Amino acid sequence: MTFKGFTDADFNTFRIEGLDERMDVLKTTVRPKLEALGEHFAPTLSSLVGDEMFYHVAKHARRTKNPPNDTWVAFANSKRGYKKLPHFQIGLWESHVFVWFAVIYESPIKASYAALLDSHVENIRKQIPAHYVWSIDHTRPEATPFKEITFNEFDNMTDRLANVKKAELLCGIHLPRDNKRVSDGNLFIETVSETFETLMPLYRLAQQASS
Repeated sequence: MTFKGFTDADFNTFRIEGLDERMDVLKTTVRPKLEALGEHFAPTLSSLVGDEMFYHVAKHARRTKNPPNDTWVAFANSKRGYKKLPHFQIGLWESHVFVWFAVIYESPIKASYAALLDSHVENIRKQIPAHYVWSIDHTRPEATPFKEITFNEFDNMTDRLANVKKAELLCGIHLPRDNKRVSDGNLFIETVSETFETLMPLYRLAQQASS
């Protein structure tokens, strides 16, 4: 399918009560759009990173009670999974779309990646725009614009990434659900493409940390 953008109905899926009821709607309305984005961006990212990238649409299969409050498609250089690898995500909460580069709690490179972030912080400040947001927990919708993060706070984030087992670090953009770039499929594709290109320096550092 051609991606035509996200609608209010897609975001309102997260208001549906009940695990089965919400999952039924996610599977029929949102998941096909994530599949379409996966098919579109896997080749794009493969070209950008110089390695074959595979997409993984969230299945929420382990849930037995609480319905998911967000959903996503992730991209990594493995068919088997993405959580242990540096990866990209496109997804949505009820309030917004997120486009991330992520190193999450299961990754074995967190300490070495944190060290590289520390040593390249000046370049990162120049390469990553001030309006891009950072998060230390992919399970929460909140994130902080880079312009509001001091050097000391960034150091605290990387220190936490290196030393706390459940620590994570994600960087990217949030697009409010009423933003035109969300509902216009072509604009959305352009925006995500630009975002992935902008985030590429962070992925390159993660590649170094993995080697």
